[in-house]
Amino acid sequence: MTSEQTWKVGPLAEASGLTVRTLHHWDHIGLLSPSRRTPSGHREYTEQDVVRLYLVLALRRLGLGLETVATCLDAGIDPLRLVGEHLVGIDAALASLTALRERLAHIHGELAAERTPDTAALIRVLQAMRGAGTPGTEPALRRHLDDDQIDALRDHAAALGPAAHYYLDIEWPQLYRRAEALRRAGADPAGQEVQRVVRRIDELGALFSGGDRALSGAVRGAWREDPAAVSGQSDAPADQWRDLADFLDLARRGDA
Repeated sequence: MTSEQTWKVGPLAEASGLTVRTLHHWDHIGLLSPSRRTPSGHREYTEQDVVRLYLVLALRRLGLGLETVATCLDAGIDPLRLVGEHLVGIDAALASLTALRERLAHIHGELAAERTPDTAALIRVLQAMRGAGTPGTEPALRRHLDDDQIDALRDHAAALGPAAHYYLDIEWPQLYRRAEALRRAGADPAGQEVQRVVRRIDELGALFSGGDRALSGAVRGAWREDPAAVSGQSDAPADQWRDLADFLDLARRGDA
């Protein structure tokens, strides 16, 4: 059996491109702390610590602040799902860009031949620029929200920048799964861990609704009516998610 590899703060900082000061700060705030001590008392990072470091850096590159990163990790981020969702997003982006390129190339050819592109071709370009057919939770939301509400969500998402995909398609469903795990474990809705998850769910709702209570209520209603699709879990039993909705409502009343 081989012993687990460990890293002192200096070598880990060099390998990750961070500074020792940054790692010390993350240790101080509890975001990333070395888990092992040597017989002489020196603290060392373990392989699991390095996994957490990867997650911290991945979430930071999405534009998330340190406090949000800590909340995400405490809620239980699945590394496999995180990487998988990024791959899905990249594949979707590539497909969208390929379609846009083909349509632009057609229009370019028409203009080069001194012909006026037909209206249908221009409309197809506009659709490709809008990212029609984007995967994720939007198709499920579209079944329950009107066009104005979808446009409002898109506008708020655009304002969030590259973090929007993570919030909507990864963190939000992950928070609901974490809340369901707590419910099944018999957690107290007024307990600190449940309250932390509920607050983060509602923070995300406020981000995407822009503080519009009607829009936020519509999204929550979509989740209640179509929990499997909105949660990102196609096999989610509706009764189970209705129980979770009641559990979350209890938690919100406990936080009042």
